[in-house]
Amino acid sequence: MAFYIGLLHYPVYNKRGEIIASAITNLDLHDLARLAKTYGAKRFYVINPLRDQQELAKRICRHWLRGYGARYNTDRQKAMSLISVVPTLESCMAEIQGGEGERPTLLATDARKDKRQKISYDLAREIVNSNRVVMVLFGTAWGIAKELIGKADYLLEPIIGISDYNHLSVRTAAAITLDRLFSPAYKALKR
Repeated sequence: MAFYIGLLHYPVYNKRGEIIASAITNLDLHDLARLAKTYGAKRFYVINPLRDQQELAKRICRHWLRGYGARYNTDRQKAMSLISVVPTLESCMAEIQGGEGERPTLLATDARKDKRQKISYDLAREIVNSNRVVMVLFGTAWGIAKELIGKADYLLEPIIGISDYNHLSVRTAAAITLDRLFSPAYKALKR
């Protein structure tokens, strides 16, 4: 099993439903890199077309890979080494295909409760446990733009809490998603 995670900053929606490029945050890089390392992702792609945002992400990574942070916290260094900063989802998918010899199956995430066809975590577990290469894509801001979601091979069902409030941080949603997809404990809970 080869799987990758991606954090998409464009095209995503703002709270008014306009397509934007969102800003990279230090917390997202740290927490999602640690999550990727914990669950065995081969790489964590930070996808942002803005050069200043790409440089910010690379500067943060350099600190933890070669700067004082590398000596201070080697566990963080190991996680941050999984980060690759790319301008587009297409470039990310091409890089994976070049390394793996096949186009990855794209599983997109979306918190919206609408009528689009979404797959269950049980089916998604079958996909990630197959011999396919898989990319799990998470969106920032107010979610991945519909035209890009339409290009995904599968769209995961949303994470539903117990209240009407539905606006998890991407770090939290990613942790729940990867646990549902890969944790033996989650599979046992479903029985």
